[in-house]
Amino acid sequence: NACYNDIPKKDFKEIGQISDLLGEKAAKILLQSAREKAKPAAAGDYFSGTPVDVSSLTRVSKDDLGLLPQPSQPRYLTALVGIYVRSQPYGGSDKSSNGHRYDTIPFANGMISAGMSCQLIHYVHQEHTKFFDVIKNFQALIVRCNPGQIKADGGDQGKFDDSMRAIRKAGIQVWPSPDVMEFMGAKDALCKIADMSIGLEDTLAYYDEAAFSAGFKKTMAFQPRVIKQNRGSSGEGIWII
Repeated sequence: NACYNDIPKKDFKEIGQISDLLGEKAAKILLQSAREKAKPAAAGDYFSGTPVDVSSLTRVSKDDLGLLPQPSQPRYLTALVGIYVRSQPYGGSDKSSNGHRYDTIPFANGMISAGMSCQLIHYVHQEHTKFFDVIKNFQALIVRCNPGQIKADGGDQGKFDDSMRAIRKAGIQVWPSPDVMEFMGAKDALCKIADMSIGLEDTLAYYDEAAFSAGFKKTMAFQPRVIKQNRGSSGEGIWII
C-alpha cells in the first residue's frame, strides 16, 4: 500500500501550499468563533493577571472594563505598558476613569483577537527592578507611556529607556523602542514619511507664524485640517478645523 513517503517530490510544494491555506482558514474560523463567544470585562473585572504572573507588581487601574478574556493558549505573550501620574486627576489627561488610556483597551483587544495574550500593566518607578524582572517573561511589549509622564510621576525617563533597550537586546520586542520614540516621537516625523505609501503628501510642519499663516490658509481652501502640537500624545493640543 502507498504511504506518505510515496508522494512524488514534485507534488510536495503544492501539497504544502494547500496545507498552509487549510491551516490559515481553520485558524480564522476558530478565532472568529472564540471572539463571538468572548464576554468583555465588566466594571470591576480584572483580566490582566494571567497568563504571565504579574501579581508582584502594583495594580494601578480600577478594572479592565471592555477587555476581552485572555486566550487559554496564546500564540504569543504580550503586555501593554502604561504610566499613571499619581499627582494628576485620573493619572493624566489621556486616562479614562479606571486609569487606562482611552486607546488601551482597543489596542489590547486587537492583540487578543489575533490569538495573543495582552496584559495591561503599569510602570511604577519605585518598583523599577521588579518591573523589569517580570516583563522578561513576555515576548513583546507595547509601550504607551506619554513623553514626560514618567518624570511627572517622579521617575527617571532615561533609566526606563535604558532598561527597555536591555529588554530589546535580550530578544523581546518593544513597540515603539526608546530610540524610535527619540527620533520619531515628534509630530513632524509625519512629514518625513509624507511621500511614503503610509504617509499623506499634504502633511506639513510650521515653525513660525508667517509660514503657518500662509500655508494653513492655502490648505484650508481644499478640505478640513487636523492641527497638532509637535510634541505630546495625551490628546491635548489637537484641533480639527
